[in-house]
Amino acid sequence: MDVYIQSAEQISVQPPLSDAWFASPTEHDRVYVRAQEPDYKQLLNPNKSRRMGKILRRAVVSAQKAVQQSGIAMPDAVISGTGLGCIENTEIFLTAMLNEGEEFLQPTHFMQSTHNTVSSQIAIELQCRGYNTTYSHKGISFDSALLDAFLQFRAGTIHSALVGGYDEMTPNFQLMLSRLGDWRRDGENVKLRHNEEAFAGETSVSMMLSDHLTKGNTPLCRVEALEMLYKPTAKRLQASLDQILQESNCTLSDIDAVMTGMNGNKSTDDHYQNAINGLFAGRPTGCYKQVFGESYTASGLGVYACAVCLQKGEIPAHLLLQQPTALKNVQRILLYHQYDLKNHSLILLTSC
Repeated sequence: MDVYIQSAEQISVQPPLSDAWFASPTEHDRVYVRAQEPDYKQLLNPNKSRRMGKILRRAVVSAQKAVQQSGIAMPDAVISGTGLGCIENTEIFLTAMLNEGEEFLQPTHFMQSTHNTVSSQIAIELQCRGYNTTYSHKGISFDSALLDAFLQFRAGTIHSALVGGYDEMTPNFQLMLSRLGDWRRDGENVKLRHNEEAFAGETSVSMMLSDHLTKGNTPLCRVEALEMLYKPTAKRLQASLDQILQESNCTLSDIDAVMTGMNGNKSTDDHYQNAINGLFAGRPTGCYKQVFGESYTASGLGVYACAVCLQKGEIPAHLLLQQPTALKNVQRILLYHQYDLKNHSLILLTSC
């Protein structure tokens, strides 16, 4: 059974609702970068917009744009992944509780502090009354949402789905993560391409998936296979890769590139490097977090970046490791993502 990514839109640290990053990405040299916002006045009802937090505005707009471009009037399901949910409204609500003695609290901030608010708001704006769920599993939140959709396509319970990854980052939470040593550890960072390092960013990426081609629309790519593993041994990881390749009727040499989630953190990037030297030996490799930043749902931007590359038929040099020029005639990309050295995912995407 085929699953197609019909369309995808992002609002992140790169120019929003655009693939300008493909040719000329915006460079960042800070450890924490907030998303570039589009002009919401042109995209949302002003009365609704002012009652939405930043993450909700980003999610609704990216979702609406993805649906409009897909050729599908209404998705059968809305499936979202978020590691932090509406963390900004949660902070506002909790701060108000402390400062005002639990009196005169804004109900809007309370309602928008729950993690499934994002999926719910998207469904309300689209008037979608189908399957709606949210996965909040830290660094595998988006992967879990994509897997849910993939399995339901195979079961025949849905024929289209809006799948997204949404996370914001506040100064307070970024400070807490830096103290915990997540993502960036001062003094231990390794350098990615051009001595770049990943940074804490924000994610809003929406994709319309379907199990059929739509009239008048050319999909970005096809999701060939998806596998998630928990604490796999090297042998188990190799077996999963072999199974994916066998089911997709290809070999490792048919994979044009392996896209990794390297972020400049030595403790996790060493694992990726071992996989590059062993599991994926001989294949061109790349990374995307030096362009889009790190977040709990950054893997969604990884899938989006790979999908755009497959649509255009090449991977630009700034996404590749140890290769000074773009990789042409790309037809298959394997995205390898791991979180906390425990949860691993392999996603094989192919051109249409």
